[in-house]
Amino acid sequence: MEEQRTPRSPAWGGPPPWWRHGPPGWHGGDEQERRARWPWRSTLALTVFVLVGSNFASQAQEGERATLDLFARALLLVGCGLLLWRQRYPVFVAFGTAAAAMLYLGAGYAYGPVFFTFALGCFSAIVAGHRRAAWAAVGMLWAGHVLVAHWLYRWLPPSGDKPAAWGQEMVVATWIVAIVALSELVRVRREQWARDRVERAQAAKRRADEERLRMARELHDVLAHSISVINVQAGVGLALLDSDPEQARSALTTIKAASKEALGEVRQVLDTLRAPGEAPRAPAPGLDRLPELVEQAAGAGLTVELQGAAPKLSPGTDLAAFRVVQEALTNVVRHSGSRHARVLVEKAESALRLRIDDDGPATGADAGGSGNGLAGMRERAAALGGTIEAGPRADGGFRVMAVLPLKAKEER
Repeated sequence: MEEQRTPRSPAWGGPPPWWRHGPPGWHGGDEQERRARWPWRSTLALTVFVLVGSNFASQAQEGERATLDLFARALLLVGCGLLLWRQRYPVFVAFGTAAAAMLYLGAGYAYGPVFFTFALGCFSAIVAGHRRAAWAAVGMLWAGHVLVAHWLYRWLPPSGDKPAAWGQEMVVATWIVAIVALSELVRVRREQWARDRVERAQAAKRRADEERLRMARELHDVLAHSISVINVQAGVGLALLDSDPEQARSALTTIKAASKEALGEVRQVLDTLRAPGEAPRAPAPGLDRLPELVEQAAGAGLTVELQGAAPKLSPGTDLAAFRVVQEALTNVVRHSGSRHARVLVEKAESALRLRIDDDGPATGADAGGSGNGLAGMRERAAALGGTIEAGPRADGGFRVMAVLPLKAKEER
């Protein structure tokens, strides 16, 4: 099928692709690196053009202007040679090329490509941000040309020269305005390109930070619950190893199952890191796995009472809801003296409400956790446009209340 073209594509006369972010050569290196390079290729090419073009111009204006001699060629070479420093010392080059061009015209030599050296010097100064200096150099050259063409011509070569027509001054002024306007346009676009590069770099850094936080949060949620179960069951097994070997065996069986599940989920997360563009090999967990979560909590000695049924959820919301319940139950196992918890799942308008309660009291026990569980839950909820509230109840227990949109905000 033929590729469909949009009005913004170059085939329809739109700006070229580099107009938005700049030519490829302008992206590499910083300002200091750019200034460290010597533009000798472009300077050499311009020197050849100016010398050859000035010879043709002198032949075409023979009899009207002075013939090119050694001094004229020296002025042309000086003006072109100054352009080697246009990236390091743009102000000096702008005034230097203006002075060389003014001497060249004052000596009565032929009009020609000599103006290109000054145009490039002025262009470089304006693009580099030295606008007033460039305008001053432009004004100096134009004022010098007016003086030579309408007053000093009587005492300057060639002999018998006549004053220039004022219409010629309008042509010179028009060219100067065009050079300045083009330089200003390039300067503005270059500043925009620089801002775009900074914004793109900042956006890439933000995306990298967000992805790093997301993966850290996912690994924390995957491991915290299973390791808490393993920690509790390991304590039970050690305590009953001699007195009740059968119960110790049951604890070891629970440890094996929890560690196997944790390894599987960690492997899934790492597979996503290795191949971010590929679909995961196993579906992400959701509220349909709450019975498994309750069974795991039972293995850690926690009785969980489930109330309500989960509605149809988007994948992002379903995963976040599961992780919120998982982290809340993990915190009960690790930090609460109660061995009973209640999980309420209900739909309210366009949101899903989750409420996880335990009867306390807090024990201060920590199974090696980092204290990032609540922060991770809040980050998950905020990323979807939801909220998390957590805190002690008046009767001494602890409550986690989550409100999540039925459809994640990035999918709306």
